[in-house]
Amino acid sequence: MPAHFIAIAIGMVLDRLIGDPPNWPHPVKWLGTSIHNLTKLLNRGRMRTVKGALLWLFICGMTFGLVIWLISIMYRLHLFAGIAVEALLIAAGLAQKSLRDAALLVYEPLQTGDLKEAREKLSWIVGRDTKKLDSGGISRAAIETVSENTSDGITAPLFWAFLLGAPGLWLYKAVNTLDSMVGYRDEHYSEFGKVSARMDDLFNLIPSRITGLLIILFTSNEGGLPLRERFSGWLRDARRHMSPNSGYLEAATAWQLNIQLGGKNTYRGRTSERAKLGPPVTATASHIRSTIKQMQATSWIFWLLFTALGVLLYAIT
Repeated sequence: MPAHFIAIAIGMVLDRLIGDPPNWPHPVKWLGTSIHNLTKLLNRGRMRTVKGALLWLFICGMTFGLVIWLISIMYRLHLFAGIAVEALLIAAGLAQKSLRDAALLVYEPLQTGDLKEAREKLSWIVGRDTKKLDSGGISRAAIETVSENTSDGITAPLFWAFLLGAPGLWLYKAVNTLDSMVGYRDEHYSEFGKVSARMDDLFNLIPSRITGLLIILFTSNEGGLPLRERFSGWLRDARRHMSPNSGYLEAATAWQLNIQLGGKNTYRGRTSERAKLGPPVTATASHIRSTIKQMQATSWIFWLLFTALGVLLYAIT
């Protein structure tokens, strides 16, 4: 247990300082290639839901098993070797620095009024159409992405790392990658990606709600609204979101920053109307920086909370 906690702490620091160097190989790329190739083979003909379930079992089982195998070998060689490799695997599965850097790429041209550059950089990190977005729309999209990925990219992987170590974190990353690649409700993936989408909802159920609560309780309250109003608004708006988990992140951010998130988005020319979250105040570029600070604070509070709980349980048992 102490070695496990040391590895998570080192992984957090490495991710904060180094992130994902662009020229380094990354396990998510290997996961994506495997999922892509198997999807081309399986997503055809009849029984697509069953085939999608088999894909989920194979990818998640393979990922979990390979990381267990690697970690076990390293810890048998030497305690320090085990900690070092587990820490590297944990750092590779977190996205604190990369999420910050991606948001700043949008913030910087937006702050200087270069909407064309801001739209282009935003298109790198969101799925919605960006070519016609105004300053408020660009800000809102960047904020929603950082907010949602505070859980998807940081606290949810940490949650599973605390439960099951690096194998648990990479099991989550496999689940999340499957959902991002096949978990759509369109004609091509609605059956094949059903299991991947449902399992991603399940794996995010607890960490998304804990993360949203930490945002409400411990991050900067920029609107000056009382806690009772922010808390009730958070719970009410979170349930209005089309996602069973993302709403808990976006609604918390909206109420803490005193801005409105949600509304009309366009995907490949098709308009989607989402529930509006938070007070009716338009987001600005400065709120992107506020969301980055919120993400960083929440990530470390989440780590501290679960480290303290883990140490307490270890001491008791």
